[in-house]
Amino acid sequence: MATPKFSKDILDFFNKLEHHNDRDWFNDHKKEFKTLEAKAKEAYKFIYESLNTHDLVDEFKLFRIYRDVRFSKNKLPYKTYFGGSFKRKKPELRGGYYVHIQPNNKSFIATGFWEPNKEDLLRIRREFEQDDQEIRAIINDNTFKSVWGKFVGDELKTAPRDFDKDHPAIDLIRKKQYIFTKNYTDKEVISDDFLNDVNTSFKTIRPFFDYMSDVLTTNLNGETII
Repeated sequence: MATPKFSKDILDFFNKLEHHNDRDWFNDHKKEFKTLEAKAKEAYKFIYESLNTHDLVDEFKLFRIYRDVRFSKNKLPYKTYFGGSFKRKKPELRGGYYVHIQPNNKSFIATGFWEPNKEDLLRIRREFEQDDQEIRAIINDNTFKSVWGKFVGDELKTAPRDFDKDHPAIDLIRKKQYIFTKNYTDKEVISDDFLNDVNTSFKTIRPFFDYMSDVLTTNLNGETII
């Protein structure tokens, strides 16, 4: 059986949808979309199965194309991309993976911690306050940096409440998200090697996930909390 892949037809469809983002056009092309969605789901399933050769991922979710416009100024009804997430097995494993497929060289993969809850965020910050050497060794590793670069995501302009704004690790402490991303061109997305590259890239995040999982399943004394 041939390895699934993201086809040029998927990118072409989203390009058309971007210029005809209305219900009439979509309904006229819904059968085409459902065929492309089924093919995309096979590609996401392949990523899921690949991840489970070196990690424990409970499930993957391919997000629906319909936008929630209730509280948005943007009232366009449809997304012009595929987005899929992969959740690691809790409570002992933390973090997640995301694959975003969008034309015009806007595709990317992401990994890390998008919206850590209040308790997890405080625990991470306290860990960095106490000792930031281990996390810096991980994220400054040359192989790691060659794939993921630097942290992206939202951060505070100054120190969080009850933290010293002059702390040596304030660059890490003030972050609200701990995310890494890797961008892809359209040519790369539709290549035969894309899914394997995604899996290989995700595999290199493991030292970061192992460290963060250890932090989030213990207290500051290193005692387990699960």
